Amino acid sequence: MKTVKKLWSQKLATNLLDTQLTDVTTTPRVLGDTLIATNNSYIYSIDVKSGNILWSKSLQVKSVSDIESYYSPLIPPKEQKEGGRIFIVTKDDKIIGLDIKNGEIVWASDLIENTQLFAPIVHAHTLWVTSNKGSMLAFPGSESAGKVVKVPGGGPGGYKCAIAAAKLGLKVACIDKNSIFGGTCLRVGCIPSKALLHSSYQYAHTKNNLSKLGIKIKDASFDLKEMLGYKDARVQELGKGIEYLFNLYKITKINGLASFDQGNLEVSVEGKVLKTKNIVIATGSDVISLPGINIDEKSIISSTGALSLTEVPKKLVVIGAGAIGLEMSSVWRRLGSEVTVVEFFDRIAAAMDGELSKSLLSSLQKQGIKFLLSTKVEGIKQSSNSLSVKVCSVKDNQTNTIEADKVLVAAGRKPYTEGLEKIKKDNRGFVQVNNRYETNVKGIFAIGDVIGGAMLAHKAEEEGVAVAEIIAGQSPHVDYEIIPSVIYTHPAVSSIGKAEEELKNAGYKYKIGKCQFAANGRAKITDDAEGFVKVLTCSRADTILGVHIIGAYADTLINEAAVAMAYGAAAEDIYRICHSHPDINEAFRDACIDAFFKK
Repeated sequence: MKTVKKLWSQKLATNLLDTQLTDVTTTPRVLGDTLIATNNSYIYSIDVKSGNILWSKSLQVKSVSDIESYYSPLIPPKEQKEGGRIFIVTKDDKIIGLDIKNGEIVWASDLIENTQLFAPIVHAHTLWVTSNKGSMLAFPGSESAGKVVKVPGGGPGGYKCAIAAAKLGLKVACIDKNSIFGGTCLRVGCIPSKALLHSSYQYAHTKNNLSKLGIKIKDASFDLKEMLGYKDARVQELGKGIEYLFNLYKITKINGLASFDQGNLEVSVEGKVLKTKNIVIATGSDVISLPGINIDEKSIISSTGALSLTEVPKKLVVIGAGAIGLEMSSVWRRLGSEVTVVEFFDRIAAAMDGELSKSLLSSLQKQGIKFLLSTKVEGIKQSSNSLSVKVCSVKDNQTNTIEADKVLVAAGRKPYTEGLEKIKKDNRGFVQVNNRYETNVKGIFAIGDVIGGAMLAHKAEEEGVAVAEIIAGQSPHVDYEIIPSVIYTHPAVSSIGKAEEELKNAGYKYKIGKCQFAANGRAKITDDAEGFVKVLTCSRADTILGVHIIGAYADTLINEAAVAMAYGAAAEDIYRICHSHPDINEAFRDACIDAFFKK
């Protein structure tokens, strides 16, 4: 048996009385030649060889009596070699980071919930603690502790990035020129357009369809002013929701236009300079006009103007048959407008699966919307009472003139890059980023519409969360192959993954599984049996490659497909999962079954 040699000993109560180390409450940790220990109010660094106190620090809490005990200091493995910070978890819901060399408090983060914490561990530079509410909380370690993030742009990408960063322990400010945060999506995009789609559909459904259900309503009418008020109220409510989350996660909300000093990572807002360690550009996009066409938001309007018309136009011409054009066409057609859609391509919803596009065209035509495909707008002449829209066929160059009260330009959007002169962009004006979403200036990141790709709010949100995690030292991944796309007409259309044309052009061997909503019990009893689910699978492996849906529930149903594809599911996997009955999700399962049994 080996003899253990005593190196030194100290009677702490006698020799260290002045430093109040008489009641050590946590297990000491050794870092190199240093011993780290805490009592109810102080943390100490002690030289292992001599027993001398190198430094001591009072922890900044409300009072000693508020503290039941501290957990032992947690030192990440990397920092054990390089030096760094110590994590201390306190009873009054604080995470405190100290510099190991001198004991200075580098940062202190208040927890959001009044939660008791247990069993802290350090893994991958992150502090993990279990709460008494059955949840696990994570706090960043050396890679992100104390970092400051400024996010110019309060849209879905920007505010989701800010919230994610705050949850990861970063100090965050979010800047937007509008008093209501939420960006184009909340103020003049996704949310108000869906509110009008909902209101207008309810009116049309009440007027045209309820009688066959045995519900008789005579002389159904609508009040446009109240419809617009309903839309605006929902915008205000959701804006307050974002403000609540900012307050909850202690995010600084700044109203104003941001400009950058890229060299010093400074953001200026109305003359006030804000220094930061990271900037996330989330400025979004703006409407595109066409050559020679001036959008005045009176007679010639953008999607913003189309959401605020105080009268239903008798004749409305819509330029563009993408999501915005088709949704706004649906709203105003339901409310009584004579709507003509002019589209340069030979089909509507050109980015979607061809079979979906063809079916949607047929449905919207039955609703009374007129379409001029393979047609371009050459000019608009404006008189005192009307507009004359000159159109030309792309196929044979024949011209025609359409009379209208209003013209909606829905030809797409462009990145909003005002004030970003020093940030490198591509030839289309989109900010260029690397695979970490970082621009040509170190410490400046960009996300969402401003970097290109699908201009979708949920795509921007995913990128925003990813950037927050990158700044916090993590390695996230956004899978662009499984981002769903939806057009909220009635029937709605949705797509995810590969379209059939893509697979066919690539020479890929695939199978098609289908389920008509006319064969689905829930769709039949709710009088929404139009449309189908189309599933594309790999002929060899049965893996789901793409899902395309047209029907009243397409916008919701596509998310089951997203989960399936995210986990690499085969059609058989969905076949083997029991679905409730009668339910609309059975249509997705039935389409997968159809694909699985195809030869």
